Amino acid sequence: MPLPIQKLREIVFHFLYSNDFEALDEDVVPFLMRHHQVTKKSLFQAQEIVKELKKHRTELDGAIQLHSKEYELDRIPRVERNVLRLGIFEIMYSKQTPPKVAISEALRLARKFATAESAQYINAVLDSVYQALRAPEV
Repeated sequence: MPLPIQKLREIVFHFLYSNDFEALDEDVVPFLMRHHQVTKKSLFQAQEIVKELKKHRTELDGAIQLHSKEYELDRIPRVERNVLRLGIFEIMYSKQTPPKVAISEALRLARKFATAESAQYINAVLDSVYQALRAPEV
């Protein structure tokens, strides 16, 4: 049975968050397997997404900085920063996930792992990114 996309997204988020603490994947894998009750194959699938996301990290962080009116990147809490990275990655690069679904899923992650106020902030930043990508070039 394939892994539900919401669970996959949560695992990707957990990898991103743990990487901010410079945790090694081999240290995190046993925990994620137990916590999410998934196989190594499912975690491998999530790690592939994380690798792809890391290739674009500079661009993703630049988008966060550009569209975040309130905070510098290093002042954004790790949970919110990684939810934003994942959301922007899906908006910009995912062919399977429509942008509005990516925003909705980022808000779900924010509500689950951060706060309602964080979700409002993340919504504002992701909506700004989405609107900028939709705007016709002048």
